[in-house]
Amino acid sequence: MTNPLEIETMKERTIEGFGPRLAAIRKQRGVTQAQLGEAVGVSNRVIAYYETESGQPPGALLIDLCKALKVSADELLGIKPPKEPKDPKATRLLNRLKQVVKLPPAQQRAILQHIDGLIAAQKSPPKTRTKV
Repeated sequence: MTNPLEIETMKERTIEGFGPRLAAIRKQRGVTQAQLGEAVGVSNRVIAYYETESGQPPGALLIDLCKALKVSADELLGIKPPKEPKDPKATRLLNRLKQVVKLPPAQQRAILQHIDGLIAAQKSPPKTRTKV
């Protein structure tokens, strides 16, 4: 028979650094707290709680977090180091570009033309004014 005091002690145990690790992985993936919450079926306040407080999610939610963030449970729990971190800005940009694929072809072409124009403007040297 299990001792009630032992059960209470187990509930109080936490994995050190879980919250900051969750926040870091989420940011590396370019995902907001709201987006992660939506992906796993909780509010962004719940995600914020797990990132800043000493609480940890129940097992079922932990699995959902791993799936949504595309990491192993070992990485999220700190058993194994996370894989090479990605640039969060590049990840956010890639996530947006994935949304472009869902647009009609004419809008896709317009977006690509705009991007090409911005890149071309960045490459060309700035024009200098000459005094007459």
